[in-house]
Amino acid sequence: MQKQDLRKEYLRQRKALSEQVVEGFSRKIHDWFFRSFAVHSFATIHTFLPIKHNNEVDTWLIIKTLQKDFAADIVIPKSHPNGTMTNYLLTEKTVLEESNLKIIEPNETQNSELRTQNSKIDLVLIPLLCFDKKGYRVGYGKGYYDRFLAECRPDVMKIGLSLFEPVEEIAIDEFDVKMDYCITPNKIWSFL
Repeated sequence: MQKQDLRKEYLRQRKALSEQVVEGFSRKIHDWFFRSFAVHSFATIHTFLPIKHNNEVDTWLIIKTLQKDFAADIVIPKSHPNGTMTNYLLTEKTVLEESNLKIIEPNETQNSELRTQNSKIDLVLIPLLCFDKKGYRVGYGKGYYDRFLAECRPDVMKIGLSLFEPVEEIAIDEFDVKMDYCITPNKIWSFL
């Protein structure tokens, strides 16, 4: 199936989910993550902040557990109109703001000392609309994460978070970056 068709269909399906269902699925994904990965072995973990009006996986559940029980640095992205992202440490001092796309992001000016190089990141939690059984994903179509992942170390662990199980196959482009794993409410898919 073509990406634009999958994008429309899974945006529709996700928006049809109730807040309670998204929260329940997000809790299951949180539990799979902490039960199945050696989280303590990662020094720096990148995660997206959820876009609530798009019913994204609530990564705040994961962030709060990381902050409470683990010593890892948490970094979050700031997207730019040119299709790139920069990353900033998430601390009690991090100033967050809502972008014109209604995405919660770090304020670049007020967080400049918290900027983190991609080379320091050990694990990336990746947003997506859907994914296939080979480990490729469909996002919103702007290519932010494919560009970002291409700039990370080759050994960075790439874990997608999905509210839905995979489709059979996605028509991929040469710049698409394959995930190592994808966590759904029902299981962890491995692509290694």
